[in-house]
Amino acid sequence: MQRITLKVGSSVLTENNAIAQERMLNLVSLIAKLQKKYEVILVSSGAVAAGYTALRLDRKINIGKKVLAAVGQPILMSGYKKLFDIYDIDISQILTTEEDFDSITHIDIIKQIIDAQLENDILPIVNENDITTISEQVFGDNDQLSAHVAHHTNSDMLMILSDIDGYYDKNPTQFDDAKIISNISSIPEGALGETCTPNHEFATGGIVTKLKAAHYLLGKGRKMFLCSGFDLSTAEDFLLKGRQKKGTLFSATPS
Repeated sequence: MQRITLKVGSSVLTENNAIAQERMLNLVSLIAKLQKKYEVILVSSGAVAAGYTALRLDRKINIGKKVLAAVGQPILMSGYKKLFDIYDIDISQILTTEEDFDSITHIDIIKQIIDAQLENDILPIVNENDITTISEQVFGDNDQLSAHVAHHTNSDMLMILSDIDGYYDKNPTQFDDAKIISNISSIPEGALGETCTPNHEFATGGIVTKLKAAHYLLGKGRKMFLCSGFDLSTAEDFLLKGRQKKGTLFSATPS
């Protein structure tokens, strides 16, 4: 059975300072379908945004973000548990940091835990530990985290579900004739050095962090697919029907 890592961003999981219940349910429903064909690992953002639904602190202040993450993590996981219970899917929570992936020992422990959970039909839900870490220990965005998780767990593919529905040949917010590039084998020169421009107040990425994730995986001989997290039909068609209607596949070799 193939293994995939799914990453979902804060912009997909929250709306108007609340958990986007319908989108979360759609995500859970998709994962329930995918588990018939794949081993699935979920990397989920949203803890800070979920915390903000209960406590209005300034996330731009470091301690404020940590408090929001501490408050929001159980809210987020509770939301997931209620929905996954509908499909009788057991879940786990794994909090990690960039520093963990600098240690062979820590990497091996994380992989063993995830392997054991998947063998016992438990869905691992991974997030960065925003609470006790210092700036030198964090990825800063879950695009980078998900790329490392995908690689070190030997996932066949990372799929990023985002408010960005693919990689365009030019900025779609500025050019009406912008078109999605369906397949990319290498990241365009200079693209990784551009400024991160997240489209959501609780997002930390934007297209640049996704390109960095793709660049990392391409260098490891792995694949990444970027598509919409608002309309999951693209993800479902690609993973379950082998059809690519939209989205961008990053792969060093033809699919």
